[in-house]
Amino acid sequence: MLVQVKVRGLVFDPHQNTFIVILREEENNEVLPIWIGRPEANAIGLAVEGVFSQRPLTHDLISNIIDKLNAKIISVVLTDLKDSTYYSKIHLCYNDSEVAIDSRPSDAIALALRADAPIFVHDSLVKKQSSEDINTWLEGLRPEDFGKYEV
Repeated sequence: MLVQVKVRGLVFDPHQNTFIVILREEENNEVLPIWIGRPEANAIGLAVEGVFSQRPLTHDLISNIIDKLNAKIISVVLTDLKDSTYYSKIHLCYNDSEVAIDSRPSDAIALALRADAPIFVHDSLVKKQSSEDINTWLEGLRPEDFGKYEV
């Protein structure tokens, strides 16, 4: 079953020197942290804040190409977790048919935010990550680690 999630935070993990996007399930407040790279964190952060560059950045360019081809991002779905790597698909409507494109979740999330498209996660992924370890890790974060976002 698919559950809808929203981006609820972007956090820097100093222990792994990487960023984490925090997705939160709407209905029961389960969280799903996904470790991402700096460029993708920047792209997600800019989209969340509604900040646009004078010249298109990579995700803006892809979004512009999709628009010019008269396609539309219908949704993004995080589909699987294998060997600590998440998998996702971007679902597009193009020429009156649906096309699913394999993508890294960070890129898919950045594009979904630009297209105002919903983000879904298979509930099994949320259950896999709903461990005490993650909750303990999240509880150990300081409020300033979350910037302006609330989790």
